[in-house]
Amino acid sequence: MVSSNITLITGNLFDVPEAYSLAHCISKDLKMSKGIAVEFRNRFGGINDLQSQSPEIGKSLFLNIGNNRFAFYLITKDKYFQKPTYSDLERSLVDLCNKCAMLRVNKLAMPKIGCGLDKLNWDQVYQTINHVFCRTNIEILIYSL
Repeated sequence: MVSSNITLITGNLFDVPEAYSLAHCISKDLKMSKGIAVEFRNRFGGINDLQSQSPEIGKSLFLNIGNNRFAFYLITKDKYFQKPTYSDLERSLVDLCNKCAMLRVNKLAMPKIGCGLDKLNWDQVYQTINHVFCRTNIEILIYSL
């Protein structure tokens, strides 16, 4: 099933309209020292809040960044220097989908997760995102520079 709720956009993720919550991938150690994770850390902080949510691979953490808007952190690997598996990415996306439902998030923006420093194949990642979210009413914008 192909989803019509996913749109690919060229541009800066942080220029997304304020109605959208944001998501990206990080490691369980919460280092956030490279890539777009640095920008999330610098903009939103909240490391102690994230740590208090007991990070585990396959889980997603979140910070309330105001106006019923959230920054989601998908835990896809143990250490920052490791690479995620497709299975761990999918488990974190399922958890993200559940948290979006719980928090009533229906607009979500993310980069091409797992495909920058983590080197996953975009076509396979896209199929996974589509599979997890295709039966939801969540509108997803996927940004690439």
